[in-house]
Amino acid sequence: MVCIMLGLSFGLSGCSVYMASQQPDKKDVSLFKRGTPRSVLLGEFGYPIAQTEHDGKKWDIWRFRQGYSDGVKTGRAIGHATMDVLTLGIWEAAGTPIETAADGNMVSYEIAYDDHGNVSDVILLSKKDGK
Repeated sequence: MVCIMLGLSFGLSGCSVYMASQQPDKKDVSLFKRGTPRSVLLGEFGYPIAQTEHDGKKWDIWRFRQGYSDGVKTGRAIGHATMDVLTLGIWEAAGTPIETAADGNMVSYEIAYDDHGNVSDVILLSKKDGK
């Protein structure tokens, strides 16, 4: 009977472990500063969601989900795996909703560039974890 219970618990567990490891990556928001080349922003954040021109400058609006470092994601996955083993899989009833809710924060910036394509102005549009 114990073998059957252990087999079932390991078969049912793992969703929160997988979800924790697949959370969005932490983006380097310190790149949003004067002098950073636009190409560096493209490499870190991908393409902006909008581009405009006003005040004689070109502006990009960047919106992304600020995630977690690899260490934090690994720690969370290990924690969920440990709880799965200790509770014979019952932890998934709590762990899966926790990982569903803790999927990072949406962050938005508006960035202007100088004539050389380097950041000249930074406006934080959303304050939640945008620093």
